[in-house]
Amino acid sequence: MTAVPAPVPVPRYGDAALSDLLPSVLASLGVAGEPATIALPPARRTVLLLVDGMGLELLQRHTDVAPFLSGLQRSALTTGFPATTATSLSSIGTGLAPGEHGITGYTSWVAEVDGAVGWLTWTLGREDLRERLVPERSQPRPTVFERAERAGVAVTVAAPAVFEGSGLTRAVLRGGTYLGAVTPGDSVAHAVAGSRRGDRSLVYCYTPDLDLIGHVRGTDSDAWLSQLALVDRYAEELAGRLPADTALLVTADHGMVDVPPGSQVDFDASPALQHGVRALAGEPRARHVHVEDGAARDVLATWQAELGDRMAVLTREQVIAAGLLGPVVTPAASDRTGDVVAIATCEVAVVRREHERLLSGLRGQHGALTDAERLVPLLRWPAPPA
Repeated sequence: MTAVPAPVPVPRYGDAALSDLLPSVLASLGVAGEPATIALPPARRTVLLLVDGMGLELLQRHTDVAPFLSGLQRSALTTGFPATTATSLSSIGTGLAPGEHGITGYTSWVAEVDGAVGWLTWTLGREDLRERLVPERSQPRPTVFERAERAGVAVTVAAPAVFEGSGLTRAVLRGGTYLGAVTPGDSVAHAVAGSRRGDRSLVYCYTPDLDLIGHVRGTDSDAWLSQLALVDRYAEELAGRLPADTALLVTADHGMVDVPPGSQVDFDASPALQHGVRALAGEPRARHVHVEDGAARDVLATWQAELGDRMAVLTREQVIAAGLLGPVVTPAASDRTGDVVAIATCEVAVVRREHERLLSGLRGQHGALTDAERLVPLLRWPAPPA
């Protein structure tokens, strides 16, 4: 395996990565053939609460703000690469690393539509791609929820109603009964109801608000701390209302770092970075650079020179050989990986202030593989017996 520069650690696929979590939950529920990679005690009912943006380092930094969550038994998981919502939710929902499920970033250049697809919205610009890029065909492998249902486990998704039927939901979170929530209290009620279904049950509960406020206000803001306190109360309320034989697991899809405007590098204002580049995908801290024919070597050298040690600038071959996308990489996932890939190693982001105004204006960012972004907690309630 090709070595990756020291600031870029390889995710712990097959050991303690997000893609290992739900298959291990199914094993704990008695589903045959599922790998118990993460040791979990046998259970009849499990609720998985995913808090978008709650990185392990952030939680450890603010134990006083989140006393309930901080008091739970805790271990660490890694995201895949990149450390971003679309990729992480795909790994959770399929039990596959990014090299197999093919959602390789916030956006990915997809040959079938000849453009950069925004996976969270399943769009190309303003075009809804659910007919041109059919989600169930784009990611045809059975999801964890589908596998659970086939084994007789009652599956419930308690998540915001707006995501029901979305392209990403259809691709990687399909299966089970979707109970769309309109408020956090609604999702708690849905999760409690779902946990009581059948002889065995699995509930997936998702809350996006901590990530949103982190992007807009930054993780050092009073607003972010207030939202973390609300998440803590939300998790405590959920735990207190679950049936007695239910295990609650809490995790996240990534952490976050604050990147002030002075640490941004504007691709749209840099002729050097633009030279030889056909398309730019990914996100500010994990850029997929697709190049014009014959320009890969020059683009690699230019990006390395312009960014220095602020970003690890690798070839597609280095990314794949090092295992950043997992042990298996399909042709589709390979094509959706940049010819050159730039991964932030410090406080920096490659933005596009003209063409990605909203994304460029966000204070909180993620996607790279610093500990603050890639390490997420796995919290367990109630604590297993000693």
